[in-house]
Amino acid sequence: MEPKLKICGMKDPENIQEIAALSPDFLGFIFWEPSRRFCNLETLPDLPENIQKVGVFVNPGLMEVFLTAKNKQLDYIQLHGKEKPEFCKKLKKLGLKLIKAFSIDETFDFKTMKKYSDVVDYFLLDTKGKNPGGNGITFNWKLLEQYSYDKPYFLSGGIGLEQTAQLQEFLKTKAAQHCFAIDINSRFETAPGIKNVEQLNQFQQQINTF
Repeated sequence: MEPKLKICGMKDPENIQEIAALSPDFLGFIFWEPSRRFCNLETLPDLPENIQKVGVFVNPGLMEVFLTAKNKQLDYIQLHGKEKPEFCKKLKKLGLKLIKAFSIDETFDFKTMKKYSDVVDYFLLDTKGKNPGGNGITFNWKLLEQYSYDKPYFLSGGIGLEQTAQLQEFLKTKAAQHCFAIDINSRFETAPGIKNVEQLNQFQQQINTF
C-alpha cells in the first residue's frame, strides 16, 4: 500500500498554499514556541478538504491544546514531548484525534509504547536528537523489527530525497507493514519552516511509484 505523506513544520501562508497545491495527505503546524518552525499565524490558510491539519505540541497544557485545536480547526493533535497516557486519555475524551511521537535510538524500549496503544490513533517514530523533532537525522529503521503493535505509525526523522531508494526497500519489509505515512520536514527546507516545492514534488512522485 502506498504510504500517505505528511509535510510538517509549515508556517508561511504563501508557502503553505504552494505546498497544499501538491495535495499531501497531512500538513503539520508546530505550536511549540522554542521551535524555529513555530507557527504564530492567527488563523491557518484555508486548505482543501483532503488535507488533514496536524497541530504539533510539546508537553502542553490540556486547555492550550483544546483551544488551539478549536481555533485553528485542527484535525489531529501530535504530542511530541513526555506526555503521559492519562493526558492522552483526557484529550480523547474532548473528542480529539491523537498522534503520539516517540524518539527512537538504539536504546529505545518499544514496550514503553504499550500503555499508549489504546489512547492514541497513531504513533509517530522519530529520531532521538537534541530537539523534540526536526533534527534532520535518520534513525536505523532495522530497529523497527522490534515493533510488535498493530497500531499504524508515521515514519519520521531526517527523510529526504537521498532516502527514497532506502525507503522503497524498507517498505517491502515486515517491519514496515504498519507504516501508514511518511513524515518529512527539515530536509526539504530553504529556511526553517519554508519548504522547497520542486523537491517535495519530486519526492512525492517518487514515493507514488513504490
